[in-house]
Amino acid sequence: MSKIAQQSIQTTIFSYVGVVLGYINVLWLYPYALDATELGTFRTIQDLGLLFVPFAQLGVGHGITRFFPKLEQNQSAFLSYSLAFSLLGFGAVSGIFFGFQDQLIGLFATNSPEVINFLGVVLLVTLFALLSSVLDAYSRSYVKVAIPTFFREVFLRLLTSILVGVYLLGWINFDQVMQGLVVVYGLALFAVLIYLIWLGKIQLDFNWNHFPPGFRSSFIRFSLVTFLATAASTLIMKIDSIMVSSMVSLEANAIYSIAFYMALVVELPRRAISQVAMPVIADHFAKNQIHAINGLYRQISNRQLYICLLLFALIWCNIDSIYHFVPNREIYQAGKWVVFYIALGKILDVAFSVNGEILVFSRYYRFNLVLTIGMSILIIAANYWLIPVFGIEGAAIGSAGVMLAFNLVKYFYLKIRLQLNPFSKETLKILLVGVPAFSMMFFKSEAIAPLFMIPIKSVLIVGVFVGMSWLLGVGKEEWSWIKSRLKKSGP
Repeated sequence: MSKIAQQSIQTTIFSYVGVVLGYINVLWLYPYALDATELGTFRTIQDLGLLFVPFAQLGVGHGITRFFPKLEQNQSAFLSYSLAFSLLGFGAVSGIFFGFQDQLIGLFATNSPEVINFLGVVLLVTLFALLSSVLDAYSRSYVKVAIPTFFREVFLRLLTSILVGVYLLGWINFDQVMQGLVVVYGLALFAVLIYLIWLGKIQLDFNWNHFPPGFRSSFIRFSLVTFLATAASTLIMKIDSIMVSSMVSLEANAIYSIAFYMALVVELPRRAISQVAMPVIADHFAKNQIHAINGLYRQISNRQLYICLLLFALIWCNIDSIYHFVPNREIYQAGKWVVFYIALGKILDVAFSVNGEILVFSRYYRFNLVLTIGMSILIIAANYWLIPVFGIEGAAIGSAGVMLAFNLVKYFYLKIRLQLNPFSKETLKILLVGVPAFSMMFFKSEAIAPLFMIPIKSVLIVGVFVGMSWLLGVGKEEWSWIKSRLKKSGP
């Protein structure tokens, strides 16, 4: 666990630096520099580009993670083979994109016609994000997660800040901002490539005839089976934004996007540790160490739930004060309850731990495919039903409900098939620690300015959380680690 801990700590640090930049971008810079329609266009084009990535990738990311441990040599050839396979997928996606371009235009023509002008940007964003994702997976196989995370979470957001900032100064127009997105994703790809070259992990090797017998066919078969599951997972994440744009308006999507980003902070610890845990889970399955997987499954669940409940309490109890600092808050505060429902869905997801990752690397990975495709269909159906009734809150409610159903099915399947269970008495204790912290949402005072209310409430929330942790004996490992780090940094 030491290598996992070191990489997850660094990854978490970079992720939260990215969060700070993201908060500056999404909660201040974007609403200040772009009007609601421009912001909705900006987010919709990005979401469309990223939505196509897993379809183009053809499951290569998970394929690299699963099959890399089986190679003792020819790693560079494996990378070039994976990139070539992904580029074939990109070619197929491009063909479908142009073949159904009229239908795609029709989807946005009524409520969000501005999107149509920038559809050409979508495929270029897809291409650069696709190649970056393959290099990320290759780097992750060497348990080198932190630096690629920096480029993805920090560097990319910093470049985007500069792009929108230049627009704010009046040096470029909005059309050039959208074209600049292509440059931003291209530079992020170039940075990861340079890092891997610096590590000495990339060489031009197109000799694909020296893989172990059956390796290529197994890799392709696994990748193709898992790619639909990965694509469906991304669809579940991105479809809300796209459907809000097409069914309501770009302004509604701008409101939804800001609220969604606030809620996304809750799951950042999960995203960080999941990337590091994936190759470890794959290695445990290769050695048939089911007991070790169960220990990791439970440990990750408890630690994530403990941290994420605190984050949820900090965000929700301060939500009105946070919105106070958003430019044009009279528009964007309409997304307040979107924050709650999306964050609740994320809490459910982190509580069920790395069940998806375990399924992907187990012999039951085909079930994950069927389940994820089913969930993607369900989220689309839920949005078509709930958005006309509840607007953007309907999209958030649908996401939270589908997230719960998705995880419950995976939980029972893993418990029956592999006797794995992420929950214990510790889980109940963590919930008892977290729930009282939400009582601080009732602490309000018109006499206290939002700038001071946020730190006051946050201190009270942390105080309640730590106090309950001490009473129930929860979080001992986390606090012991913090104390050890403070001692090491001392004189």
